[in-house]
Parts: sequence; structure tokens; C-alpha cells
Amino acid sequence: MVPYVRTKASQGVLHGMKGFQDITVAAKYHLLETDFTKHGTLRTIVVAAAGAPLTDYTPDFMPLSIGSASKSLSGRLTLMFHARKGWFIHGSGGYTWRGKVTLDRAAYFTEDRLFLSDEVAMPDVFSYTLSAGYLTPRLHVPISFSQQITRGGGDIRRQDMPFVSNRMNFQKVEALAMYYLPTPKNLSVRVAGTYAVNGRNVGQATTITAGLLYTFHF
Repeated sequence: MVPYVRTKASQGVLHGMKGFQDITVAAKYHLLETDFTKHGTLRTIVVAAAGAPLTDYTPDFMPLSIGSASKSLSGRLTLMFHARKGWFIHGSGGYTWRGKVTLDRAAYFTEDRLFLSDEVAMPDVFSYTLSAGYLTPRLHVPISFSQQITRGGGDIRRQDMPFVSNRMNFQKVEALAMYYLPTPKNLSVRVAGTYAVNGRNVGQATTITAGLLYTFHF
């Protein structure tokens, strides 16, 4: 996955950023698939992923930076119950380890401390998602609740910009619709909306995304 990100300030004098963000490579393995009851099937999936910055963008311009510019390694476990008629319930939890970030300056201040270094230790992240919805070979419509808990990091200081290693905790609700087109094969249209209902160092924002997803089968 290689996302292209563009940011823009609605007010003020700061300019936004744009460009390719991070490249992410992931591997998924079906650990278990069995008939749970006569009404549906239980599945267990494990996912491992690694990410790295694709371009030389700066992470030291939050909230207008296009990413954190941190190398990452993550693991995730998902339990899924699929009913015979297409309805499903999913539960997923994951942990992300993040590498250090290098700034274009020789010192910085965070967590009430002055660091005489250009390297910033990034806190790890734990997250989980609970979702329910409807799934057919062509249509995927889930509604989900997710929470992210940052394992460390400081708060945004008063009258200061956000910092790349700030803790970012949130609770969000999301609705998604994904439809696989009849042709070309394996291409789908994806539209989603997310709303942050609670958070720490995270804006209470509404996010709308749309895109095309192509699935390669090996």
C-alpha cells in the first residue's frame, strides 16, 4: 500500500503538504476456519505488517505533516463470525512498534524535558476494533467502533504545535461501503466515513474517504 496524502489549512498562514507517505507491506494468514454453529462460521486471522517512509517528507510540521516518517512493525489478531445469510461480527486487536524519527533540528522539547538531539523516540501503539455488518461476494458494508491507545508520549503544550511523538488516543465510529465491480475483475470501489467521538491530542473531526482497491491473488 502506498498512499498519497495532501493536507491544507482552512485558516491561518501555514501551508499544507502533499506527496507519497509510507509504503506498507503486509502478510495475512488464515489460522482457523471452522463451523462454529449451524448458523455460521468462525474464522481467525493473523496479520503482520511493516512500513517505512517512501519520501523524504518532514514529520516536524504537525498537524500538516503527511505522516510520522517512522519505520514500523505491527501484528494483529482478528476473530470473525460469519452467519449463513451474510451478516457478520468481527473483533480485532493489534500492536505497533515504531522506530525513532529524525528531525531537521538539533534539539526539541516534549514531556516537560529538553532533548539535545535530533532523534525522537516514538511510542508504540495498541488498538482494537469491533465491527458488525453485511458481506456478500460483491458487497461489504460494516459499521465499526475502534479505539487507539498510545503507549507513552507527551501532550500538546499550550500555545504550541503538536509534536510527532505526542500521545494520540481516540475512540472512533466508522461506516464503510465497498463494492467489487463486475469488470475489471478484483477491482472495488470503497467509500467510508469516520467520526472521532472522544480523544486526547486528537481533533474531534469527521473524515470522508473514497478510493479504488485492486486485489492481487497469489
